Amino acid sequence: MAALGTNELVIIALLSVMFLIPLLALIDILRNQFKDSSNKIIWALIVLFFPILGGILYFLFGVKQKVSKIDF
Repeated sequence: MAALGTNELVIIALLSVMFLIPLLALIDILRNQFKDSSNKIIWALIVLFFPILGGILYFLFGVKQKVSKIDF
């Protein structure tokens, strides 16, 4: 089995980040309360339908709409 080259490692890193961003966004959405309860549903749908772009948009704009963290 051949060792991974630089190109392969870059591709693996990019794919990992592409899957990690939406996952972290959904976890953050579910664990927090928002100013308006419909914002939580809207952000979850945006991240589900547009995973990479939705996750990035959530971390840029949606985080500011949070009120508090829900304790489990």
